[in-house]
Amino acid sequence: MQWYQEEIRQLEARPVVHSELPKVVFYGSSSFTLWKELERSFPQVQAVNLGFGGSTLAACAWFFKRVVPRHEPDMLVLYAGDNDLGDGRTPEEVVLFYEQLLHCAKTSLGDIPVCFISIKLSLARLHLRGSIEYANACISRLVAHQGPPLYYLDLYYPMLDERDNPKPTHYEADGLHLSPEGYAVWQQEISAQLDQMLPKK
Repeated sequence: MQWYQEEIRQLEARPVVHSELPKVVFYGSSSFTLWKELERSFPQVQAVNLGFGGSTLAACAWFFKRVVPRHEPDMLVLYAGDNDLGDGRTPEEVVLFYEQLLHCAKTSLGDIPVCFISIKLSLARLHLRGSIEYANACISRLVAHQGPPLYYLDLYYPMLDERDNPKPTHYEADGLHLSPEGYAVWQQEISAQLDQMLPKK
């Protein structure tokens, strides 16, 4: 975990933003970190981007209490897992890291809504398709079994073409990180999910 320390210190130093809107922390890997427009993409909430590059679900759990609770979010949106699998972790380990992260969230923040975004199938990690699909299926079942305030947002399939392969236009040249077109899909799907999770007026 040592290689994350500098970025974690930067997140620890970020000022806490106060707003009358519900506050949603986006916590996870570079899919959030590189999304420069994230905090302006969801006007119905006060979005706080606490992503850190290259992070795994294991790292998200490890650093959670240093980074997230001070912001006192009303909701939490998580994206991580593909780096764990890319590092050779098994889908079962990814699920265990997710459960550990949920435990950190509950003990620090109580029973707030927590939405896990499905692990994406990128062009660079086609060889991990089976592991990604299995990890997603396991987490989806876990969320369905427990129910709210846990949520699962399937962004795996909306990012595929008619042949069930990742759409190249949704990714940068490295085949791993999202392009503006890819983020447009995420923005639309996540916005609808947030509307579902927000308290009804």
